[in-house]
This record gives sequence, C-alpha cells and structure tokens, in this order.
Amino acid sequence: MSGTGARPRRGPSLRGRLLAIVLLLLVAALLGSTGLLAQQLQRDLVTRLDERVRSVATLATGLPTLPGAAGQDAARGADSVEREWAGDVYLARLDATGRVLRVVHPAAGPTPRFTGLDAAAVAAHAGGAFTARAAEGGESWRVVALPAADGEGGGGSGSIVAAGPLDEVGRATRRLAGRVLLIDTTVLTLLGLAGWFAIRAGLRPLRRIETTAAAIAAGGLSSRVPELAAPHTELGRLSAALNGMLDRIEAGDAARADSEQRMRRFIADISHELRTPLAGIKGLAELYRMGGMPGRADVDASMHRIERESTRLARMVEELLLLARLDEQGTTALPLHRTPMDLRTLAVDALHDLRALDPGRPVALTGPGGGPPGPAPVLGDEARLRQVGSNLVGNAVAHTPAGTPIRIGVGTRHGHAVLEIRDEGPGMTPQQARRAFDRFYRADRSRSHPAGEAGAGSGGRREAGTGAGLGLAIVDSLVRAHEGRVQLHTAPHAGTTFRILLPLHSPGPGEAAEEADAGEEADAGEEAGPREERP
Repeated sequence: MSGTGARPRRGPSLRGRLLAIVLLLLVAALLGSTGLLAQQLQRDLVTRLDERVRSVATLATGLPTLPGAAGQDAARGADSVEREWAGDVYLARLDATGRVLRVVHPAAGPTPRFTGLDAAAVAAHAGGAFTARAAEGGESWRVVALPAADGEGGGGSGSIVAAGPLDEVGRATRRLAGRVLLIDTTVLTLLGLAGWFAIRAGLRPLRRIETTAAAIAAGGLSSRVPELAAPHTELGRLSAALNGMLDRIEAGDAARADSEQRMRRFIADISHELRTPLAGIKGLAELYRMGGMPGRADVDASMHRIERESTRLARMVEELLLLARLDEQGTTALPLHRTPMDLRTLAVDALHDLRALDPGRPVALTGPGGGPPGPAPVLGDEARLRQVGSNLVGNAVAHTPAGTPIRIGVGTRHGHAVLEIRDEGPGMTPQQARRAFDRFYRADRSRSHPAGEAGAGSGGRREAGTGAGLGLAIVDSLVRAHEGRVQLHTAPHAGTTFRILLPLHSPGPGEAAEEADAGEEADAGEEAGPREERP
C-alpha cells in the first residue's frame, strides 16, 4: 500500500556504492588475470610436453630394431635406452593400418587410444602433436606420430607413436589457480579495507557540505564549506563554487535587509514629511472654516503658509517622480535640453540661494581649491544643473552648524569643468560617506540638528530640500546623465567637499559673449561676498 505519507526507500549510501563498484572491478580484474595466467601456464606446460614427446618419438625412429624384435641382448639394450630417455612417455609401433604391433614403454595406468592412425593419417599430422583420448577414460594424451625408419610394419609404412599424459598439466594448472585465487582473496580483502577508508576520506568534504547546508537551512547564512580538497579537484571546485554562491546569497540577503530597512525608514520619514505640511494646511483650513481669521492680514498670512507648504509638497513629489523615472529608464534615457552654458552662472546662483537660506552665514566664491573663479564651459541642461547646485547648497546648510563658512568653487581641472561646494562643518564618518548617495539615506539626525537651529529664523532647512534623503541621490543621477561624476571628500571634523566634474565644452564664436557675461556675474558675486572668507 502506498500513500503520500509513505517513507521513501533507503538505498545504499554513495560510499557503499563506490566501494561496491571498486570491489566488482577488482574481482573482475583478478579473476581475469588468474584465468589468463592459468591459460598461459597450461599452454606452456603443453608445449613442453609436446617437445618432450616429440624428442622421444624422434629418437625412437632412429633405433634399428625395437625390444622384442629379436634376442635377449637387443631387449636388454632397448630397456637400457628406455630407462635413459623414455621416462613416463608411452611408446608404441603401429603398422600401416594403425594396428599396434608392440608397446615399447607402457606407462602405468590408462593408455592412449589410437583410432584411425594409419599411414595416411600419420603423414597428414606431419609430425605435429595432437590430443587423443585415453582408452579407458580419464585424462587425455598428447600424441606425436612419425613414420618408422627401419621398414618394420609392412613395407616401411609403419609408424612410431609417442604419447604423454595431460593429467600432470591439469593438476599443475589447478594448483596454480587455487593458490592465485587464495592470494586474490587476500589482496581483495586488503584492498577493500583500504578502499573503504580512502573513499571515506575522499568524501569527507561532501559531509562538510552536508553539514554546511543544514546550517544554512537553519538560517546561518555565514556558514561556509571548508576547502579540504585541492582547488583543482572536482570537490575543490565544488567547494569554491558553493562558497561563491553562498557569498552572493549572503550579500543579496544583506542587501535586501538593508533595502527593507532603508525603505521602512524612508516610509517613516516621508510620512512625517508629508504629515507636517498636510497637518498645517488642514489646521489653517479648519481655522478659517471656524471663523478664526477675522482680519484680512490673518487670511493673507495663512494663505502664504498654505502656499509654502504646498510648494514643499510639490517639490517632494517631483523628486520622487524624477527618481522613479531614473529607475525605470536609467540616467542615459533621461531627456535633457542641452545648451552651451558656463558653470560660473550656476555658482553665482548657488551663492545667492545660500544667502537667501542663511543670510548670516559666511560664504565665498572661489576657484576649485582656492584662487579666483574661472570659466567652466559645459553643454548641459541648465534647469537640471541648477537643481544639482540647489540640492548641494541645501545639503551644506542643513548639515552644518550656524556660522560655518561655505565656499563655492568653479573653474576647470584636469580637462573637466568643476563646480564644488565646500563646508567646514563636522564632516562625515567613512560609513556615512559610503552611503551618502544612497536613495532614502539620511545621516544621523544629530548632525543636522544645528542646521535646524540655523534655519529657524529664515526657514533655511525647510526651504533647502525635502529632508527625505533624496537630494544627493538626485545630484548623482543628474550628473551621471551629463556624463559626469560626483566626488566626495570628507572626514570627521574636517569638513565636506562635493565636487562636480563635467566634460568641458569648447564654446563657438557666438558663445564667447555669453561666457564673458557669466564671468562678469561671477566677478560681481565674488565682490559681494565677504573678503575675509576667501582662502
């Protein structure tokens, strides 16, 4: 009976299967080698027996007469010859029809059967050895038949037949096979034990992989497979591949957790940012509905606050839409209305924006790293680049204490047009700097707390940006859309510098006047700045 809850059959382990395969191969190899060795030994023994039988037959054909043919002296002479070279070889004389005339050396036990061994058959064998059955059953014989030389047996057509038993060959072959099989069994046992431990040691990395997989399944993504095998082996490559996969999984999980954390923080921040102006607008509307604004001045002030909060909401929505478009299309697909322009114009505008945000803050317009500002012609979307400058100025105001000097640098450096915003505030830690351009990232609120105090009177922090951690992300995306890049140089208690690098544009003849006007505006902005703050 089967069902969904039936337990699967437990098959043999990989170690057992490997050992069984190895042992089966060893058994096949040992049996094959034993069989080949036995065949070779039997072939060699039969060859030696054939040579011995042939030598006896050849010597026998050279005797003028055989024992029993005439006289006792001849018989005694033949017996002497027999004792010297015949041994256990069966020797007989046959006539032309194959009938045995006399036996020269009857071997003990069974004798060979010579059937159809007439003169024609002897000539057909041509002195070659062949196998004959025993007359009374039992072992076979190896036989060599040669024509007789003395003419006995009917007109010189008789033959001398010598035969040697194959029983000793069979016994020697069986003895060797038995001994080899005993050795094979011993070797197979030893090799089986050695193979068991060798396979166990070789599969140890797989057990470590199994343990690591169980730890990962339990939630320990930091577990790794120990690299016990050499890197060039299959298990070594498998361990390296698994560790690489685990690194990516852990990194992806950490990125997902970080993204979720930033998203939760963003939702909380954006909810707070949206709730504050909406609550203000709702409160003013309810106050107006309840008749709490009797005078025209009160109504005008309330409308001004509603307009300001609505503008802030609109700016926040526009930033979110811009980032959503960049996510969907990429920075290279962002539509830009590029025209020749000079970054000095943006620097002057940023200078005025900064003074409007915080009138009491020291500010200076300089060149990159110091000196007078210089021309920085680019081909860009003026509205988008103004947004870049506004976001950087707002970030500097929001994250530096009141009265902290800010320098705006513009010019060229190493073949790039440069616009930089430098403050002498508290700076950033390496962790904060790495995430400064992340979307929805906001630095520790303790860093921006002094800015809140600075902008309390002028509305600086409120007007500088949405405060949702989108400003620097937008700056980075817009600059990359212009084939440029943003550099961040900061350290704790060493201030912060954001440097925008854009490709230089060679102005045509008609653009020289615009560049001159931008230079005059920069000079005017520099003269309006506090002289004591220039480096």
